[in-house]
Amino acid sequence: QVQLVESGGGLVQAGGSLRLSCAASGRTSTSIDMAWFRQAPGKEREFVAAIRWNDRSTLYADSVKGRFTISRDNAGNTVYLQMNSLKPEDTAVYYCAGATGRGDYYSPHFYEYWGQGTQVTASS
Repeated sequence: QVQLVESGGGLVQAGGSLRLSCAASGRTSTSIDMAWFRQAPGKEREFVAAIRWNDRSTLYADSVKGRFTISRDNAGNTVYLQMNSLKPEDTAVYYCAGATGRGDYYSPHFYEYWGQGTQVTASS
């Protein structure tokens, strides 16, 4: 089993920055692909970014490309989401997710493990 714990959310003015962290623990926590999703009230959970464990290649949603950066530490146990130039439409609960298999990185159904979520609010 793998446990994921997010931190770093908060309230920021539009144009500001936040960095989210996701600490992974448990078996094979360093050999899982990790991602960030977000869910705004009344909307479906949507893909934000992902990073593969083996080559650390990354994927981004078009809406965050050039503004958000996903990374993981050398030990592989912590994943970060650096969010710059935040917009009011980025306001959502952000979830960290982990997957051990192969599949569609953009779909929440691919991921087996989820954190509890952290609120990000960008005010206009």
